Amino acid sequence: MSKNQNRLVLEEYEADFKNIRLKSNQDISFNRIAFIIFILFVITIIFSIKIIYLGSQKQHPKVKIYQSDFRSSIIDRNNNILAQSVLTTNIGINPKLIIDKKKLLINLKIIFPTKNFEDISDKIEKGKFFYLEKKISKDKYNQLFFLGDKAIIEEQKISRIYPQKELFSHVIGQIDDSNKGISGIEKSYDYELRSNKDSLKLTLDMNLQYIIRQELLKFTEIFKNVGSTTILMNIDSGEILSMVSLPDFDLNKRIDLSDKIYLNRATKGVYELGSVFKTFTLASALNEGVVDTNTEFLDLKKAIRCGKHIIREYDEKIPTDLTAEQILVRSGNIGSVRIAQKIGEDKHKLFLKKIGILNKIDFDLEEVGKPIPFDWGKCKLATVSFGHGITTTPLQIAKGYAILSNGGYDIDPTLIKKKNLQKKNQILKKGVSEKINTALRKIVSTKEGTAEQANVPGYDVAGKTGTAQQVIGDGYSRVKINTFASIFPSINPKFVLVVLLEAPKTSEDYVYKLRNSNFTLKGTPFNTAGWTSVEIAGKMIEKIGPILATKY
Repeated sequence: MSKNQNRLVLEEYEADFKNIRLKSNQDISFNRIAFIIFILFVITIIFSIKIIYLGSQKQHPKVKIYQSDFRSSIIDRNNNILAQSVLTTNIGINPKLIIDKKKLLINLKIIFPTKNFEDISDKIEKGKFFYLEKKISKDKYNQLFFLGDKAIIEEQKISRIYPQKELFSHVIGQIDDSNKGISGIEKSYDYELRSNKDSLKLTLDMNLQYIIRQELLKFTEIFKNVGSTTILMNIDSGEILSMVSLPDFDLNKRIDLSDKIYLNRATKGVYELGSVFKTFTLASALNEGVVDTNTEFLDLKKAIRCGKHIIREYDEKIPTDLTAEQILVRSGNIGSVRIAQKIGEDKHKLFLKKIGILNKIDFDLEEVGKPIPFDWGKCKLATVSFGHGITTTPLQIAKGYAILSNGGYDIDPTLIKKKNLQKKNQILKKGVSEKINTALRKIVSTKEGTAEQANVPGYDVAGKTGTAQQVIGDGYSRVKINTFASIFPSINPKFVLVVLLEAPKTSEDYVYKLRNSNFTLKGTPFNTAGWTSVEIAGKMIEKIGPILATKY
């Protein structure tokens, strides 16, 4: 074979080899691309399945909502939601399904850093199902879902939520695990809330409630009182615009209602309230026509004996000669006794029953206190005249002062907004209210009165203070109950505001800005209503007055 022939054969061989190598490289590249596409396809399928599953979980297609699980909403007078039934998710742990306990606890600590994991670990060891988180948020639910742990069990149910938390706790009340009302409106209107679709509308105003509660909380820190309560009510309709009792509690967290600290002091607290009763004594005498406001009582003693007991004047500086009106303005004990003696036992007892002080009041809540019964007599008439030895609730004081101030018309305090109000029945004689309102105004507006710190400019506040000793065990203690029952504006009354403090203490640091003067006073001079409850009421009226003036 010639050289040219050899070269031709070699070139043909090299060409064939190059074609084989190129084809091999193309096959390898194709296989790699195909493999990558396959992996991406698998990943896409996995994520698509997870997304579809997660979407189906959010919709809870298998959840059945029964009418018995549903309760209609509770709203305030301005349609703000106070209680509502919603679909929620609870998360539990089934210890029997746990594969890696250590890994599960680490993941849970990342999602719930504030939980007690020693307690959770102990529950896991016991091997019984337990709830990890009730009413879980959407964010934390998604985090748990992506853990993919079969031991994490979800449960959907209809739950009751309370957006305002503590704000209306004593009024709204609680439900139990079977969705049944056990206190407050939730209990007394349980049937209506279960059977009606429409919201239950209350007379309360969320904004007023918030402002009043904040003032009570602030002064709890100042006067260190054990508890307190306020009631703001329309004196014509009986509609309660605000009712606060402290301490309160978050309705979204179950509490033990048997704990007396959470007593609804506005409706169930039964107290001796002291001198606020002197207003009833004068009103009773005016209604019976046995005295007028200018009737003079001369030679009033500083102390009188009744049976084994001595009744003393609370202030030795009170003059011995006073008119009936001045007795109320200066809060005289002996003068009040003399007025009551002119009325007589039977007529004064009938008057107190008429205005709703002596008997248990019929109200929208079941948590209502019953005044302690007692036997009447000459000495009992004497002590009742100035609020000693007789009990009632702050709600009944509010009702009584409303009747005394609104022209003598009977009212029924209510928390439920009604479309048609019943026609009022006049139970006091014409002219009594005007005389009482004038006297109550002087208690606030004059130096002789005991409530000058409530003399808020522009609101014409009137009212009566009461400082009483709390009964503990079988006798009276040094613990005080300080009350201020006020109405405003006194010329044309629209509202009654009652403020009560249980076991307040004096403050060394609180600075009083004295009304109608440029002076200030540091420290509480006396542990009386005039320096505690009155101060609080004045601050409240300053803040709620503009709202009441424009809305009501």
